[in-house]
Amino acid sequence: MSSDRVTAAVAGIRTAVTELAALDCDQFTHHELVELLGKLETVTWQLPTIGHRVIARLQREASPTELGAKSLGSVLIQRLRISGKEVRRRLCEAEDLGPRTTLGGQPLAPKMPATAAAQARGALGPEHVTIIRSFLDTLPGWVDPEVRELSEGTLASVGSSTGPDELRKTAEKLATAIDQDGPKPDDKERARKRFLRLGPQQADGMSRLSGLLDPEPRATIEPILAKFGAPGMCNPADHEPRTSGTPSQEQIDSDDRTAVQRNHDALIALGRTALSSGELGQHNGLPVTVIVTTTLQDLEAGAGSGVTGGGSLLPMADLIRMASHAHHYLAVFDKHTNEALYLGRTKRLASVGQRIVLHARDRGCTKPGCSVPGYGTQVHHMTGWARNGLTDVDAVTLACGGDNRLAETGWTVQLKDGVVQWIPPPELDVGQARVNYLHHPERLLTPDDESAA
Repeated sequence: MSSDRVTAAVAGIRTAVTELAALDCDQFTHHELVELLGKLETVTWQLPTIGHRVIARLQREASPTELGAKSLGSVLIQRLRISGKEVRRRLCEAEDLGPRTTLGGQPLAPKMPATAAAQARGALGPEHVTIIRSFLDTLPGWVDPEVRELSEGTLASVGSSTGPDELRKTAEKLATAIDQDGPKPDDKERARKRFLRLGPQQADGMSRLSGLLDPEPRATIEPILAKFGAPGMCNPADHEPRTSGTPSQEQIDSDDRTAVQRNHDALIALGRTALSSGELGQHNGLPVTVIVTTTLQDLEAGAGSGVTGGGSLLPMADLIRMASHAHHYLAVFDKHTNEALYLGRTKRLASVGQRIVLHARDRGCTKPGCSVPGYGTQVHHMTGWARNGLTDVDAVTLACGGDNRLAETGWTVQLKDGVVQWIPPPELDVGQARVNYLHHPERLLTPDDESAA
């Protein structure tokens, strides 16, 4: 019944789109075609307002678990087949432009009422909305709410009669008028702007590290870089890199690295010191250390790459060099181990040996579509510990916290031919994937008749 009601609600739109698609554009003049594009654009700009209302209600009331996912964002990714970046954009826009209610259920205007109203009329497009939201997001925290509201209304009015380029220039001039000299240093404002981001690994193995430090971490890292980043220190080209004391004059003279390259190598020394200190404790049942998995064949050949618990690739030469420091676990997945991997019900928590083997087998959360790497996962009993599940290596799997809890709500998690499958309950089954390939791209090259899925 629910599906029929939804289908009826969009039937008119589908009919109109079908009619438009069947139009013979050759029968119109050029002016009429431009007019047609303009009207289509207006309608297209209005459609997101429906999505804002839908998402706003789901955010207020819905249980993501009952909809088959660990979060509303995951629900939208699965059902709409859109990217996580697009989902985040829609959720944030719905929060700013969608209807709100008080705790007592009384209706409230959107956070950006003027922009929401203009979008509903089809006067603002997605580019306009992005510019206005970005303007408000970057306004200093000390700006009065009245000024923010007035600015939002002004930009919505300007954008309703201009293009995005002119609106962007207007927003820049308005921001300058509001904050001509810039605010005094403010702890709250600095705290809002601070971040450190490790970007995705590129095809050549490199990763971009970016951030904005407040005064305290800068003051903390300056003496460390002055020490470890000095000429002759922590030089990987040296047979025995100097990591303490003072480098010899020969080490200093032969150091041809730039200052920024020395800072890069100093970060390695700093991280290695922290990992070997023994003071980082445990995370998800394993000591905080570098976990790398590889095959015996690649290790013996000195070729290929290992996979870290964070999901990144580590060339074999780097892996062997890191393993020589003996502060990391090197799991060689060759179908044998000296660790006890079959514990039955003698223990509920997986052993260190089991967790390492799971890193090698699963590499990360096994729920289809989940990109959380091994470091961010927990051990999940596939048949449920409360339902007499066993703590055996072939009866447990890796799952992030949200998916671990989701698995207890009617999902069937099973191991088939060495690959973990997630089967949703019948009411949530829309033909979605059963196997997560994100941590095992090599499986995509397996012929269908040999596929474990």
